[in-house]
Amino acid sequence: MEPPPDCPQETPAKFLNLIGPGELQRCLFTETLDVVAAEAQPGDVAWGQWWVSARWAPYERVGEPVRSCLLVQAGCRRRQDGVPASSSLTAYVTPEMETLEQEEQECLEHRPYPVRRRTHMVRHQHGMTVTKTLQEGEAEPQYWNFIYSRAELQGLLLEGANLLLLRVLACRREVPPGLVFPTINTEGQLCTASYRALGVPPQAEVFVIERAVHGGAGASTAWQSSFLPSGRLARLVQVGSPMVMRLQDEPVPATEKGGVVPQSPFPKQPLDWEEDIQLFSWFLDRKGELQESHTAYIQQHPELQVLLSDFLLALLLQQPEDPTSFAAEFFAPKEPPETPFTSSRAANPSPSPPQPGTNRE
Repeated sequence: MEPPPDCPQETPAKFLNLIGPGELQRCLFTETLDVVAAEAQPGDVAWGQWWVSARWAPYERVGEPVRSCLLVQAGCRRRQDGVPASSSLTAYVTPEMETLEQEEQECLEHRPYPVRRRTHMVRHQHGMTVTKTLQEGEAEPQYWNFIYSRAELQGLLLEGANLLLLRVLACRREVPPGLVFPTINTEGQLCTASYRALGVPPQAEVFVIERAVHGGAGASTAWQSSFLPSGRLARLVQVGSPMVMRLQDEPVPATEKGGVVPQSPFPKQPLDWEEDIQLFSWFLDRKGELQESHTAYIQQHPELQVLLSDFLLALLLQQPEDPTSFAAEFFAPKEPPETPFTSSRAANPSPSPPQPGTNRE
């Protein structure tokens, strides 16, 4: 896919400045999509979930005044070729669609050597610094740094701001021809991203927008987003990927007055502790602690071995139909048996002492 002709350098910045506060306000909501196979049918089991949220939040930096920004957050948990994977995005974007800071993280949870990638971007008075980190297993992390000048960043549109722009275009139901912005790809390199409308499919209300990121040597990666008239996503797919993000089958809850119930800016995420590296590590540590504690207790009480051996022997000899009731009866407290002396006294009471004046032979 060849990139479209570039727009004049000032065009991207002018276009972003024309986005009004009312349009941005309509973009402040949270939505969640299921991650499914590309050929999946409604009702099929999802591979994971993808969510994105936008809201106002303060942005603080040491030595600078606090600024009111749009906080864009997104996350995804899925299985990639059978391997659990997760990704997250956090971006602070000004009302002028300028990204002040953004961080992307991705983790492929190969056991026992997970692969973690992190890209951190921060804007400063001289331009922007991009730091990319890669760590494989317990090896030392590798770092790459890229620095771009302010002149190179005119109209720059990063991933967090892109999610906002897509919502604006979806509400407008229109994409200007030749819309191109400079951006930075996952490798930390400066490139371009183009937008175009694919129209409205027959017998459907969705509006489809394609965004393509054009790297070096003519390589491009494209995403197609299908939006409902409300600006919410119905479907998101990376062209050529076996996975699709699809609107959940459950209907959106409504209030008694007919309005939509506002969703939390931090949607509930599925917890699969066996696939979470940190939670699974805590589980193994706790399991080891319990095993050591149990072993020490058994060593301090050798009579347990004798007790369990007696029970198993009785169980195997009698082979009861209800082992649970047999165990309850076997270990139930029992009254101590009467001693021979007690029973003897009970059967043969002691003779009465002789009366005074009675002769005994």
